[in-house]
Amino acid sequence: MELQLALDLVDIPQGIALVKEVESYIDIVEIGTPIVINEGLHAVKAMKEAFPNLKVLADLKVMDAGGYEVQKASEAGADIVTILAVAEDATIKGAVEEAKKQGGKKILVDMIGVKNLEQRAKEIDALGVDYICVHTGYDLQAEGQSPFEALQTVKKVVKNSKTAVAGGIKLSTLAEVVKAQPDLVIVGGGITGEDDKKTVASQMQQLIKQG
Repeated sequence: MELQLALDLVDIPQGIALVKEVESYIDIVEIGTPIVINEGLHAVKAMKEAFPNLKVLADLKVMDAGGYEVQKASEAGADIVTILAVAEDATIKGAVEEAKKQGGKKILVDMIGVKNLEQRAKEIDALGVDYICVHTGYDLQAEGQSPFEALQTVKKVVKNSKTAVAGGIKLSTLAEVVKAQPDLVIVGGGITGEDDKKTVASQMQQLIKQG
């Protein structure tokens, strides 16, 4: 099980400073969609150069032109690129093919907005993606939803892909997440919003490594 830190509401210097604090406790650093929109793929490049030992995920939420966008993100140094599960199968296939061409980059499919989770997870699993991520988006978290149930649904049907989980995960809820045995746990504000980021990240890493 790996821990991914999602950076959403920072600029590049702030992001680098934040990762420095928790670098030894995380496996993957995510350049969130807001940063990609504000700063472009330059943010991915800057993060990879600052932390060559960490994997960098570019949260592009690709919806079309999968191959092209994966190529551009890979050139910027991304190890993992996100595609939306609601995209066409052809887009997802194009992304998977390009990721292989780029020397074993990975594709994470984000299930945000999917209505029939079980059905779509089965279909996506057959397309050869690396991760399927259940994601309770920011707007649904505000309504009190959490991704745990969705993770169990997806885990039941997925045979090839690894599973990931994101959406409002905090230290207090992490034990419940770990019990469901995802391969990747994605935490944003649960670390970045804490005063003592280092301690929280360290405790999260301990829980995840035990799981």
